[in-house]
Amino acid sequence: MSNQGLSSLEKKVAFSLAGVFGLRMMGLFMIMPIFALYGQHLEGFSPLWVGIAIGAYGLTQALLQIPMGILSDKYGRKPIILIGLVLFAIGSVIAANADHIYGVVFGRAVQGMGAIAAAVLALAADLTRDEQRTKVMAVIGMCIGLSFALSLLVGPLVAQYLGLSGIFWLTAMLAILGMAIVHFLVPNPISQAPKGDTLAAPAKLKRMLLDPQLFRLDAGIFILHLVLTAVFVALPFNLVDAGLLKEQHWLLYFPAFVAAFMLMVPMIIIGVKRNNTKTMFQLSLVIMMVSLLLMALFAGNLWLLSAAVVLFFTGFNYLEASLPSLIAKFSPVGEKGSAMGVYSTSQFLGAFCGGMLGGGAYQYLGAEGVFFVASVLMVIWLLLSLGMEKPVLLKSVTLEAHITDKPHAQTMAAQLSQLEGVIEAMVVLEEKVAYLKVDSHFDLSKARAVLGSAH
Repeated sequence: MSNQGLSSLEKKVAFSLAGVFGLRMMGLFMIMPIFALYGQHLEGFSPLWVGIAIGAYGLTQALLQIPMGILSDKYGRKPIILIGLVLFAIGSVIAANADHIYGVVFGRAVQGMGAIAAAVLALAADLTRDEQRTKVMAVIGMCIGLSFALSLLVGPLVAQYLGLSGIFWLTAMLAILGMAIVHFLVPNPISQAPKGDTLAAPAKLKRMLLDPQLFRLDAGIFILHLVLTAVFVALPFNLVDAGLLKEQHWLLYFPAFVAAFMLMVPMIIIGVKRNNTKTMFQLSLVIMMVSLLLMALFAGNLWLLSAAVVLFFTGFNYLEASLPSLIAKFSPVGEKGSAMGVYSTSQFLGAFCGGMLGGGAYQYLGAEGVFFVASVLMVIWLLLSLGMEKPVLLKSVTLEAHITDKPHAQTMAAQLSQLEGVIEAMVVLEEKVAYLKVDSHFDLSKARAVLGSAH
């Protein structure tokens, strides 16, 4: 099997799991641009409960993300993923039949109980070679971004013709389609990838929280999704007030997202080519701050609001794309799964808190209050980022290790540490793997010679 590119199996894994992840995330995202406008017929409707309904999935998602990943390790990835999609479909049906906003909140919370992100990523790791795993994860990540863009187009269009309940019925169908993909298209894993690469270890979570670099990134993704959710509580009302009919919102959102993507690409290229990721990171924070201030100060001007939306998505897209890779760069060797577990939990907690904050701020301070509070949070994140270290261009490598006992593992780790290009090395006896962080001078064949690994 060639190491130069994805095998046919790995391509199938990448695109089928990306489809499952994307369909589910699209189902979660479609409500964001339309709920504030199309949910006004529900009993108990208020801006506060709009925010709670939009963000409710985040709380159950955050609470169950790590436990569902651990269960997938015990009972198998595909059964847990299928159970998660069933819960997601049930939550969608509950929300579709709700007459009271409390019913929608409950349905969204049940949707979030299908917390399958960790299990999906672990299954992707199980079915791919280490040297190709990053590419597969990138495909899944791009599909999540695409699903968000499509949700901004599909959500308003479906709501225009089928109403709010139609959104939830479509979400239920997307969950069923996801189940079919998992059952018929996703291969069954023969082995499991090393746990340190994929799943969170509860015993290590405190260490992840106390790591200053990881804490900055976890706080950042919390703020990013808090701000995203809060903005979509208030922005739809502002667009209507500025003269854009609710049926036409997709005419702004989708082109704005595409334009933002085009603006984001040069930032990524400059950051990578000049090894200047931190500067581009901070520039994105400033762009988001400017966009939020424009939203707050020029609520009645549709052209300036449109420009603000493009800027908002530009900063958001860059940060959303760069944060996971920064987590991987800063995570301790062999503990990427735990670092990503804390990161994902922070992300979904941010969505929940953003709904609460956005709804409450809109109800008592108006839309301008929401945007000003969000801009203050971006200032706090910018200040936190000042202490962020410049990420070193390192690659994580996981290799099979033929280990006999603990002294043998310690000897192997010491030998690996002496190899040119190896920055960190850890050998785990229980998993029979070696975790390495390496630079461009690393020679894979020399490491395999030390480990007695032929593949």
